[in-house]
Amino acid sequence: MASTPSTAPPLGTTTVSIDLGDRSYDIRIGSGLLDDPDSYSGLPRSGTALIVTNTTVGPLYAARLTKALQSHHKKVLVVELPDGEQYKDWPALNQIFTTLLETGSDRKTVLYALGGGVVGDMTGFAAACYMRGVPFVQVPTTLLAQVDSSVGGKTAINHPAGKNMIGAFYQPQRVICDIDTLDTLAQSELLAGLAEVIKYGPIADVEFLTWLEANLDALLARDRTALRHAIKRSCEIKTWVVGQDEKESGLRAILNFGHTFGHAIEAGLGYGQWLHGEAVGCGMVMAADLSSRLGLIDAATSLRIKALVERAGLPVHGPDLGADRYLELMRVDKKAEDGEIRFVLVGPLGQASMRAAPDSVVREVIALHTGPR
Repeated sequence: MASTPSTAPPLGTTTVSIDLGDRSYDIRIGSGLLDDPDSYSGLPRSGTALIVTNTTVGPLYAARLTKALQSHHKKVLVVELPDGEQYKDWPALNQIFTTLLETGSDRKTVLYALGGGVVGDMTGFAAACYMRGVPFVQVPTTLLAQVDSSVGGKTAINHPAGKNMIGAFYQPQRVICDIDTLDTLAQSELLAGLAEVIKYGPIADVEFLTWLEANLDALLARDRTALRHAIKRSCEIKTWVVGQDEKESGLRAILNFGHTFGHAIEAGLGYGQWLHGEAVGCGMVMAADLSSRLGLIDAATSLRIKALVERAGLPVHGPDLGADRYLELMRVDKKAEDGEIRFVLVGPLGQASMRAAPDSVVREVIALHTGPR
C-alpha cells in the first residue's frame, strides 16, 4: 500500500472517511469530541437513544455523553455491562436486548457504544439484530478500539470454542475518537492498543513502522500529537483495506496479523486472562518468526518486529498450552478452510498475505515462543 508522510500533523480534529457506498461514514479524531455538538451533527435523530457501556467506563463518561445527546434524542438510556473479555457473551448481550425491550425501544432507536472493543463489538451485534437492524454509533474510549475494532463493522461475541465466532458485519453511522478519553486508560490497556497500532507497519506501511520505532516513547508517554498521528494513520490503513474488502473475503484478512496465534492464546487460557492486545502482540512475534522460517522475510526483520513489540511492553513469550492444543484452537479460527490453518504472514516487509504452513514448522515456532523460559 502506498504510504503517506509520517511526520505527525498539528493537533486538531481530523476526519478519515471510509468509502462503502451507501454505508460510508466518517471517523472523527481529536480532543474534546465527546462534548462537541458537531460530533453528533447529521446523525439519525430518534425518540430514544441507548448508551451501552461498562462498569469501568460508564462512571467516567456516560453522564457526559448523555448530556451531549439530549438535544438529539428525547430520552437517553444507559446500560452498563460487566467489564472484561470474559463477558463478551450471550448473557451480557441479552442485557442490551432486555433494556431495549423493556423500555419499548423501536427500530429508530440509536445505540451508542461507549467503551472499548468488547462494548463496541457487542453493541454493534445488538444493533444488527434488534428489530433486524437499528442505527449505532461507535464512541471508542480505548486505543485498541480507536485504531481497530470500532472501524469496519465487524461485530461479534465469543464462544468457549472460539473467539468472535458468532456475529455479523454491520457498519456504524460514525466513529468518534476522543483522544482525551485515553487519559483515564490503564497503562496495560494502552499497551494492548499499541499492539494493534504496530501491526499496521509490517503489513502495509514500512514508513509508519519506522515512525513507530522513533516515536514509541512518546506514545508510551501519551503524547497527544503522537497519539493523534498513530490513530489517524492506523484508521487510514484500515479504511483503505475495508473499502476494498468489507466482508473479509480476501484482502481484509491481512488485518489479522498475529491474531491466529493470539486468539488461540485467549481461548486456551480462558477469555480475560490476557488482554486481546497482549495476545496479538505475542502472536505477531510468532507470525513474524513463521514468516522468516518460510523464507518470506529474513531473520533480522523478524527480530525487528519482536524488538518493537517488546519495547512496547507487550509479551513476546506465550503460555504453555502444548503444541497440540495450539493447533486444535487455530483450526477453528475463522480464516481456516477445511481444517487447514491459514496464517497472515509478512513478506516482504510492508506487505502481507494469507498462507498455510506445515504443522511441523508451526510446531517449531510454538516450541520456541511458548512454555518455560
